[in-house]
Amino acid sequence: MSYVIDRRLNGKNKSTVNRQRFLRRYREHIKKAVEEAVSHRSITDMEHGEQISIPGRDIDEPVLHHGRGGKQTTVHPGNKEFSTGDRIPRPQGGGGGQGSGKASNSGEGMDEFVFQITQEEFLDFMFEDLELPNLVKRHLTGTDTFKTVRAGISSEGNPSRINIVRTLRSAHARRIALSGSSRAKLKVAQTELERLKREEPDNFGDIQAIEEEISKLHARINRVPFLDTFDLKYNLLVKHPNPSSKAVMFCLMDVSGSMTQATKDIAKRFFILLYLFLKRNYDKIEVVFIRHHTSAREVDEEEFFYSRETGGTIVSSALKLMQEVMAERYPVNEWNIYAAQASDGDNWNDDSPVCRDILINQIMPFVQYFTYVEITPREHQALWYEYQQVSEAFADTFAQQQLVTAGDIYPVFRELFQRRLTA
Repeated sequence: MSYVIDRRLNGKNKSTVNRQRFLRRYREHIKKAVEEAVSHRSITDMEHGEQISIPGRDIDEPVLHHGRGGKQTTVHPGNKEFSTGDRIPRPQGGGGGQGSGKASNSGEGMDEFVFQITQEEFLDFMFEDLELPNLVKRHLTGTDTFKTVRAGISSEGNPSRINIVRTLRSAHARRIALSGSSRAKLKVAQTELERLKREEPDNFGDIQAIEEEISKLHARINRVPFLDTFDLKYNLLVKHPNPSSKAVMFCLMDVSGSMTQATKDIAKRFFILLYLFLKRNYDKIEVVFIRHHTSAREVDEEEFFYSRETGGTIVSSALKLMQEVMAERYPVNEWNIYAAQASDGDNWNDDSPVCRDILINQIMPFVQYFTYVEITPREHQALWYEYQQVSEAFADTFAQQQLVTAGDIYPVFRELFQRRLTA
């Protein structure tokens, strides 16, 4: 058995294999630290990794040692402070770790183990166990898929793919071709021998000569091999690329006057996280950005995140534009269609039932998954309750969540896009 040892060094001259083993071993600690980091740092700040700390007690290795043996009798004096099973607190000050306070000449401890993870490692832990739900038309893998199909017969190939019928047919044809003249002469010689035995039975010289010729012809025919490498025929298999599934994500953001700057910032951070997740995990996906106030408009990425345009609020304008783009550019029989909508919930009251009807009749029957995020600390308004009716009608493909602060973005995002267990 061969053992391959990877001794490639990373930038800090530490074994890559050992680092990967360390990350696997303390995956739960690192994942928890990443989730906490997302809540306290800007999601747009992805140029660097994250500093992760693990308590020293969690990285201690078990130690086996011999006891003193025999029977030991120990007498402990009583005390007024502690009972059996109590934990004795560490002395104040002077200890290790992250303690603070005045200096002391007593106490000891151990600092937490701190190390840096790269940007790639940070994003891997950040988006672990997340996926686009209900991707049923075909999974997006980022690489083309191939299907192996028969493509005729080849003279070269794998022995396991040999075509026995074609091989024997080729061998038979070769033997006929190579021994054709000998067989013709043999037939003539056999006919002449029969004539001589019938008409001139005393002509022993000619009979013996013909019998010798027949014997030579038989030997010549038998020298033709039954099977030759030239005869081998193999089934030819080729890989044909399968059409990759295609997916599109519609990002609908409310930029009306009721959206404060803080609310817009939370919405932008949510969509930045969604956009980063899509681009990192799915190569073959398109993103359509739609901003709306009283009217909706399809924009590019730069304008979607940084434009300062504002106005009144008619949410149905965004849904109508989404339905038009779907019908024009994304046939439902070819595309996996997703949508994410962010708003503060304020809408012209007469427009909320219109949004519900558009979703139920024109959008939800054709999409894989639709998420609505309402960014408000207040009570829900008419749009939320209209969307609840949509959720009741499409429980598996429609989800709505509320965001109050920026710290809620990542937990809500994981809740919306958590990997579902398939039966």
